[in-house]
Amino acid sequence: MQHDKVLILDFGSQYTQLIARRVRELNIYSEIHPFNKIPTDIQGYKAVILSGSPYSVRGDEALHPDLSEIRGKKPLLGVCYGAQYLAHFGGGNVAPSNTREYGRANLSFVKENEVFLANISEGSQVWMSHSDTIKELPSNGVLLASTHDVENAAYKIEGETTFAIQFHPEVYHSTDGKQLLENFLINIAEVTPDWTPDSFVDETVAALKAELGSDKVVLGLSGGVDSTVAAVLLNKAIGENLYCVFVNNGLLRKNEFDGVLNQYEGMGLNVKGVDASARFLDALAGESDPEKKRKAIGRAFIEVFDDEAHLIEDVKWLAQGTIYPDVIESVSATGGPSATIKSHHNVGGLPDFMKLKIVEPLKALFKDEVRRVGASMGLDPELLGRHPFPGPGLAIRILGDITAEKVNILQEVDAIFINGLKEWGLYDKVWQAGAILLPVNSVGVMGDERTYEKCVALRAVESTDGMTADWVNLPYEFLQKTSNDIINKVKGVNRVVYDISSKPPATIEWE
Repeated sequence: MQHDKVLILDFGSQYTQLIARRVRELNIYSEIHPFNKIPTDIQGYKAVILSGSPYSVRGDEALHPDLSEIRGKKPLLGVCYGAQYLAHFGGGNVAPSNTREYGRANLSFVKENEVFLANISEGSQVWMSHSDTIKELPSNGVLLASTHDVENAAYKIEGETTFAIQFHPEVYHSTDGKQLLENFLINIAEVTPDWTPDSFVDETVAALKAELGSDKVVLGLSGGVDSTVAAVLLNKAIGENLYCVFVNNGLLRKNEFDGVLNQYEGMGLNVKGVDASARFLDALAGESDPEKKRKAIGRAFIEVFDDEAHLIEDVKWLAQGTIYPDVIESVSATGGPSATIKSHHNVGGLPDFMKLKIVEPLKALFKDEVRRVGASMGLDPELLGRHPFPGPGLAIRILGDITAEKVNILQEVDAIFINGLKEWGLYDKVWQAGAILLPVNSVGVMGDERTYEKCVALRAVESTDGMTADWVNLPYEFLQKTSNDIINKVKGVNRVVYDISSKPPATIEWE
């Protein structure tokens, strides 16, 4: 790959990937590596960014990277923990803050004529998330910006291209965060912004050709954006040696199995439909624990693909549509110290009995990047606009154990909700939507009779990458009609609620 690269050192922040995403929005390629596994070819990077962290630089567990090949040799930006690290171990003073600052803040001072802060003025909103603060700047430190509560919100080191900020430019709520990163990367570090969807396609297809050669690959299609874009990339690379399998796990949306197979007609892909619904429901029988359900689904998928792979002579690879958020929520990014949130069914490797190697063309991309790559290859905008749907399907939207009856109830509820969003012109204004079947019954009245039936929760969020999300303020009239339709048309449900939790602190799915 002949692009300038930016290295992001991960100190365990859940949002390290958001830094990478913001950098990529500038058409600059970035890589994330753990703080303690700095690449040996450091000269191949044009700039370095230090992420935030759940740790304190004052604590016994403070994370200590070796920056000897970076400080003063590469343009360096410290974010939050990175800024405090540079101060604490550079002759400054970091201490517990008298006024902890979480959430929105505004710059009250911005040093004039600084390239680092070009086009950023006093009053600009930034996003804080820290309990420690920099009381004294490090040696040769120069104050660049302050908020009302944090004096040393931004600074630089004289004699170096080293900059530091206590706020988070990577999050949406820092209104000039992208501008600041552009100032640092393009205007100061002189990184060339030439990493585009077209270049990703060309380089990925070339890499797949080199890696796979004439080998045969089996790919699990889901009907969603990720696996479809992965399939088109692989098809460009190896053509007829790609065998696509779409599995009905019994946990799809209503009529989705036939609908998805019809969708792929005319795309030039070799697609086979496999109905394994009974197998998955048997694997989930009696299981209520969310993690165990995910793992049971993962095992069942592997078994199905192992069976299908044995029907393809000399197949050597299993392809998956894994993307970045799948990886970071299952394990920390490339081995960094961030916490595991939940397991993903398509992350974590294959069992020994399955003699296939894994290929994941999209594992470094966010959802919005996948869509842009798909658009650059001419995929149908309606397909690219489909909401994300969890790999484990409705199993993680049915809280508690899974039965065929519960799946049928939720399929009917989900169909009413999603079709209603489309009819009201709301579908494209929502990033992801779905219904959740709760493990509780509630008393109701239908006609003159008492009912004691299920409760469902509706969920609709807006997001760009799935790492953060806000609930969507759907019209009351829409919610009222949807609730009435569900209760009147779906036997077994007598109560509908709407989830108004954001991520964080909640997640998009309930399990």
